[in-house]
Amino acid sequence: MTDSHRIEHFPIAFFAMIMGLSGLSLAWQKAAEVLHTPAVVGTALVLATAGIFLVLVGIYLTKLVRFPAAVAAELRHPVKMSFFPAISISLVLLGTALRGLSPDLAYGLWIVGASAHLLVTLYIVTQWMHQAHFEITHINPTWFIPAVGNILVPIAGVGFGHATLSWFFFSIGILFWLVLLTIVFYRVFFHAPLPGRLLPTLFIMVAPPAAGFVAYIQLAGSLDGFARILVNIGLFLTLLLLVQARRFASLQFFLSFWAYSFPMAAMTIATLIHHELTGSGVFLWLGAVLLGLTTVLISWLIGLTIRAAANGQICQPEG
Repeated sequence: MTDSHRIEHFPIAFFAMIMGLSGLSLAWQKAAEVLHTPAVVGTALVLATAGIFLVLVGIYLTKLVRFPAAVAAELRHPVKMSFFPAISISLVLLGTALRGLSPDLAYGLWIVGASAHLLVTLYIVTQWMHQAHFEITHINPTWFIPAVGNILVPIAGVGFGHATLSWFFFSIGILFWLVLLTIVFYRVFFHAPLPGRLLPTLFIMVAPPAAGFVAYIQLAGSLDGFARILVNIGLFLTLLLLVQARRFASLQFFLSFWAYSFPMAAMTIATLIHHELTGSGVFLWLGAVLLGLTTVLISWLIGLTIRAAANGQICQPEG
């Protein structure tokens, strides 16, 4: 297959990689504060992530210019359309992770990402409301990305002086988390199982309560009952999925494997913050274990992605 054809079939799902790498960067930044790990690790990770993001944006813009029909087809697809907001989320996360390195750049990325994410949320939720071809079997946890992604904005937004705006985004995220969580559980309980390529997306269910806990702590400033509920829901969902490890281990590699990454990073950060607020040794131990597990996981995903790309298994037309 020529490079031209590879660009035509370059999947929007690649931007889930940036979410995972940004999450890992933030996890190591928090670990430097709590576990006293080398701060250079988080710095190196966020700079590498920003570089990869620029490469992916360049490739996808090339696809947009040369193959606009292919981009339009992804934008109409009931699963693929949910990955477009991963671009705006990546900007928000990079802005969050770069605060200590370049505050002005971080703020610019955050404000552009938050604004873009609100617009894409309005677009996609409008499509959900007025479409005529989506069915219950089309829904899967990737649907959390557009609307529930708003929950990430306050993590940096409060520090940037936008508390009121951050509450607005947080409220949107919580609203759609509850709505979509109910629908997703209904779909997986009472309809055909998710296909293998989408099974890893179940891990996305961990992200809203875990990241929601981190965001809520920024907004509320203390560990109250609601915060405890969020972090414990995240822990339960993580445990529920980890006990099914054999089922996930049997899957053939797809880009959807990157759905493992950001939720695990968010849960790592949540446990470390919980330890900071309570002094709990259990959460300190959990945070350290999850940091190691998430780092190994994302390193493994990078290796699998490079191998799949080298073998021509990515950027292929779907059969």
